[in-house]
Amino acid sequence: MGESHPSWEIKMQCDVCSADGAADIRTSLQHLMTLFSRKLFNDSLPPVALKHQLYSLHSDKTSVDKQVSELRANGELLMFQLGFDSEAFALVFAEDYRAKVLQGEAGRETLGTVEKFLAKLIPGCSDLSFNKEKMLKEFLFTDSEITQLVKSGVLTVRDAGSWWLSIPNSGKFIKYFIKGRKAVLGMVKKSKYSEILKTELEERRTTSQVKFQMKYHIHDIVGAELVECIQTTSGTLLRYVDGNIN
Repeated sequence: MGESHPSWEIKMQCDVCSADGAADIRTSLQHLMTLFSRKLFNDSLPPVALKHQLYSLHSDKTSVDKQVSELRANGELLMFQLGFDSEAFALVFAEDYRAKVLQGEAGRETLGTVEKFLAKLIPGCSDLSFNKEKMLKEFLFTDSEITQLVKSGVLTVRDAGSWWLSIPNSGKFIKYFIKGRKAVLGMVKKSKYSEILKTELEERRTTSQVKFQMKYHIHDIVGAELVECIQTTSGTLLRYVDGNIN
C-alpha cells in the first residue's frame, strides 16, 4: 500500500485494498505505531497497535490475519491478548518489545531470567499464553524463575498453571485506550444524527479523556466496527452503531 496519505488514510470496509502481503501489513503497522503516544508513558512502552486497527486500512480481514500470522511465525511480530476484550489483540514488533523489556529490567535481579525468556520467545514463538508443562519441560524454567517472569511483567497469570504473554507496564495503556475509545464514540453519538465527517472528528480538540492522537482512536473504532463508514461527496462519514457500550 505504501505510505499513508491524509486523503485516504482510513480505508473503509467497502474499499478495495490496492495490495496484499506481509510487507504491506508491516508498512501499515509502522504507520499506526507512529500515532502511538510514546511520551505519554515516559517512553517505557514499545509502540503498540491493535490488530483490528489494521482492518481500518485493509478490507480483507482474512488476508490481514494471515499476514499477521506470518510476521509472528518468522519472529518479527508479537501478539498479546488484552484483558478488556477477548477480540482485542495488541501487536508489537519483537525487537521493540525486547528493547523496552530489557530497558525496564536494567539493574534488576530478574534480568537474567527475562533475557533467557526473550531468547526462547523472539525467534518465532507465536503463543499468546504458556502452560506450566511448556514452561518447565520445553523452556526449562523453574517455578521460581516463572515467578520472576510474572514479577517482571512479561507474563501475567491466566489461571492456575498458565500465563498470558504480557507487555510490562501496559496497565496504563489499556486504561487510557478504553477511556479514549468511549470518549471518541461519545463524540460521534452526540453529533447531529449520531454521525460526523471523519475529517471533522480528526480535527476535534481532544478532551482530558482522550490521551492518544485522535487518528489512533479513529482507526480503532473503524476497525472494530463500532462506527459505520459511509462515503459521501463531502468525504467519509462515521455513523454511530446502536448497541455499542459507551
